[in-house]
Amino acid sequence: MAATDSELRASSKTLLVARTPGKPANLEQIVRWLLLFAGGIMMVAPIAFMISTSLKWPHEIYNLALIPDEPHLENYTYVLEDGRFYAWFINSMIIATITTVSNVLFDSLVGYTLCKFRFPGRYIVFIAILSTLMIPTEMLVIPWYLMSQAFGWLDSYWGIMFPGLMTAFGTFLMKQFFETVPDDFIEAARIDGLNELQIWWTVAMPLVRPALAALAIFVFLGNWTAFIWPLIVTNSTEMYTLPVGLSSFSDEADVQWELIMTGAAISTIPTLIVFLIFQRFIIRGVVMAGLKG
Repeated sequence: MAATDSELRASSKTLLVARTPGKPANLEQIVRWLLLFAGGIMMVAPIAFMISTSLKWPHEIYNLALIPDEPHLENYTYVLEDGRFYAWFINSMIIATITTVSNVLFDSLVGYTLCKFRFPGRYIVFIAILSTLMIPTEMLVIPWYLMSQAFGWLDSYWGIMFPGLMTAFGTFLMKQFFETVPDDFIEAARIDGLNELQIWWTVAMPLVRPALAALAIFVFLGNWTAFIWPLIVTNSTEMYTLPVGLSSFSDEADVQWELIMTGAAISTIPTLIVFLIFQRFIIRGVVMAGLKG
């Protein structure tokens, strides 16, 4: 028993000695959490400031206190009772939804074609599509406007949507994800008698759901927050999108920041809903990518 006790004491001392050098690891973990916490504050601070400003009276706008002295909901009542806000909201919802669906369908179809079909010039086509990413959007505004004017698309849904119905980034993203779909699955589906559209829709598309979810989020957010092109192509107040409409709360004499922040706070709700719907697909894709690695 004495030998056993001495062995236990020796082993316990060994464990204590072994744990002592573990302090740098704990310090590293603390620093890591502090950095993450600081990054989280930087991300949340603008949202908190937006909500705080939406609860302030006009004379409190330039008070940097996060908690208003007299918080109220009059700004939300004013914005929601303004009939224009609903029109802007519906315009943005229609444009963002249709554009997102169009990108998910057509970008995935083009990406699948460039990935799984062997035809002359497909690399040239792919490079030509990617080359458009190097063109700044500001340089395309004038050609887009002239095209809209020529076809009579000014001040219409189609005029706002047509530049974003398909994107080079979405095509590239989907092509890269379709590369992970085994060719054996495609060949097996062909042997079973499925045509190419059926293979794309029933075999390939379910295997790239994480990419589809990521693409849907990017496209929806991009079109929901778009400002420059909708501002240029629309003339009537009824066709304004939400960002353009909110800018009308400011003029040369005064900027109604409380109303702008209120509208911005309300406009974040659809984006949060879209993210909550599709985030599980993105997380699943990251996990699957880690397992494959």
